[in-house]
Amino acid sequence: MSIDVQLIKKLREETGAGVLETKETLVATNGDYDEAVKILREKGAIKAAKHADRVALDGVVELYAHPGSRVGVILELNCETDFVARNDKFKILAHDLALHIAAMEPKYINPKDIPDEIVNEKSEEFRSQALSEGKPDNIAEKIIQGRMAKYYSEVCLTEQPFAKDDDVRVGDLITDAIRIMGENIVIRRFDRYALGEDLA
Repeated sequence: MSIDVQLIKKLREETGAGVLETKETLVATNGDYDEAVKILREKGAIKAAKHADRVALDGVVELYAHPGSRVGVILELNCETDFVARNDKFKILAHDLALHIAAMEPKYINPKDIPDEIVNEKSEEFRSQALSEGKPDNIAEKIIQGRMAKYYSEVCLTEQPFAKDDDVRVGDLITDAIRIMGENIVIRRFDRYALGEDLA
């Protein structure tokens, strides 16, 4: 099967996969771009998991201010080596993440950072809603899971759709960066400031 070169290029840019792997995946999916992205992201997640135990203490502290300087973000993004920390792609990733935080206002990095009492409170809230809608228990559980996933996508940075491309989660962005750069990459912490916030 002949695969368009531009499609291969587009897929490589989106996933960070190599030329041969990209082409083979497109052939295997009969040119189905979305399915190829899904397969390569899954492979990327496996590779990222292998890097997860590596210590990432190098990196950058990115400072970002929205135009007008009414919203600012401080982000610490870590990697394993100074070599990657100085890489332009890593710096762009840090900038894009800070921009995203300014725009989307996440409260936590990922779901495991949410305090248990808040998770339990939300879960009970969604349970009450489902039961008040007359849903049976087995259906209510699925509804609770779906609403919790939606809640995580609103408040957790890694679960949010990326501000520059809402087809991609921020977590997928990190996974792709790990695949491309070959190092563990960790969002260590962030703070978002809005002018006059919490002063009332």
